[in-house]
Amino acid sequence: MPHALAPFAPALDLPISAIEVDAIRSDGDRLDLTYRLVGVTPQLCLPEMATAQRADELWRHTCLEVFMQAVGETSYLEFNFSPSGQWAGYRFEDYRLGMTASEVVPNLAIQRTRNGLELTARLCLPAFAKVNWRLALCAVIESVEGHYSYWSLAHPPGKPDFHHPRSFALTLAGG
Repeated sequence: MPHALAPFAPALDLPISAIEVDAIRSDGDRLDLTYRLVGVTPQLCLPEMATAQRADELWRHTCLEVFMQAVGETSYLEFNFSPSGQWAGYRFEDYRLGMTASEVVPNLAIQRTRNGLELTARLCLPAFAKVNWRLALCAVIESVEGHYSYWSLAHPPGKPDFHHPRSFALTLAGG
């Protein structure tokens, strides 16, 4: 079942009309994500395709994200997937503290159409095989004018903050 992301603040000039994400847990330790950007307009700023490799600060442009945490833990993982094919993964000890690079390497597939984009990411997470997961499904969308919209399943009060515990709105049962 797809999960609909919502923009942090409603706007009439968004460069897309919707974002849906399928999040499927399989084999106990694998997370398969499919992000679909619907109603893409020429106003969406998309990076050029690049070599599939780790790259930092992908969130500064159009980027699809997942934050993952074992239920009951304070540590969590963050993964950023760029429509360019680049990716990043980080581990945090607690809310925005103790950031280190994650060793997990995602497998990405990207399809661009005239009015849509689909990005599929597969993550193998053996350290999380037998626990329930909490996920924050998110996206940063950049327009060609340099405006940003922040999309998530749930937004905490205040400013957009994908790291906030309230953003972890989806639970997937252990394997």
